[in-house]
Amino acid sequence: CLAGSSLTHQQEIATMTEPTPAAKQFSIQKLYLKDASFESPGAPHSFSFTKWDPTIELNLTNNHKHIDGDIFEAVLCLTATINLEEKTAFLIEVQFAGLFAISGCDDAEQKYLLGSQAMTVLFPYVREVVSDLTTRGGFPPLILSPVNFDALYHQHLQQKGSAAVEAEATH
Repeated sequence: CLAGSSLTHQQEIATMTEPTPAAKQFSIQKLYLKDASFESPGAPHSFSFTKWDPTIELNLTNNHKHIDGDIFEAVLCLTATINLEEKTAFLIEVQFAGLFAISGCDDAEQKYLLGSQAMTVLFPYVREVVSDLTTRGGFPPLILSPVNFDALYHQHLQQKGSAAVEAEATH
């Protein structure tokens, strides 16, 4: 019985000294509005339209950079141009950012987390800023539809892969 205890204790010591793989972690450290701009070049004339039927042009981009250690900054940028009868009613530019801690991940996983998952976290805040700015500017709120950043990220990888294949074919 005592020998069995000793063997178990030795197994525990061996288990404790063996290196364990680093656990993968992705966590939000800070979320913040980095930049916001609202322009209404046609005001007050823009308010005189009897029918609110604008054309909306949206442009979403993102970027990220390494800050220090396992901390990365990811930024979601949105530009929305709203036109009425071919005149700009208003223009909004928003950059919403977050600091994310990422550890235990390889480069591909890191890029995925920053290019897809971080953007999914940031988008609701961008949507709120855009809606707030439009109403404060005197216009009906601009409510942005949800965006599937996972699908956009994979589409980006496919395009990048196709571009690499085409570039290699021309050489």
